[in-house]
Amino acid sequence: MANLRPLLERIQADESVPDLARELFATQAEEYAQLEEQIAEISAKLMAWHKADECSRRLAKIPGIGPIGAALLMMKTPAPELFRSGRQFAAWIGLTPKDHSTAGKVKLGVITRAGDEALRAVLVSGATAVIRHAVGCNGRASPWLIDLLKRKPPKLAAVALANKLARIAWKLMVTGETYAATSAPIASPATA
Repeated sequence: MANLRPLLERIQADESVPDLARELFATQAEEYAQLEEQIAEISAKLMAWHKADECSRRLAKIPGIGPIGAALLMMKTPAPELFRSGRQFAAWIGLTPKDHSTAGKVKLGVITRAGDEALRAVLVSGATAVIRHAVGCNGRASPWLIDLLKRKPPKLAAVALANKLARIAWKLMVTGETYAATSAPIASPATA
């Protein structure tokens, strides 16, 4: 993205590019500039709303959530008290495995993906960022996450971590508590 504007300027300056092509690229450059302005305006409004909302600020302290995830959680979640547990909240988002249990044998299938796609995508993206950071920190990640990464592929681990983040977020929304980072972030499965 950082190279896009210089590339468009280079195309405009290059006489070997046909006139029609330069004209089309100039039109696209104008559209791109307008889009950048709109994104900046929307981002400013979102950040202003986030800073004004106390619960959103608390949620943003969870590793992997951030201001955008916190704002989405606040805007898209119905009253968190309607959910009996963090697991039910994570299931509403679509971050839990499908249950194929019978006769006392528990068999979990694929992730249901039944809930809000945008909210789920933001949580999984945030979890992926936490995993990338944890892998790069050489042992500073939580033992739970390190063990999960040993057993599961990174994408599956990201969904599992997103599920955990959703449960933590639900708990903070219901209780009004603030996320307290321990020496190893997101350390125990019993957090939420």
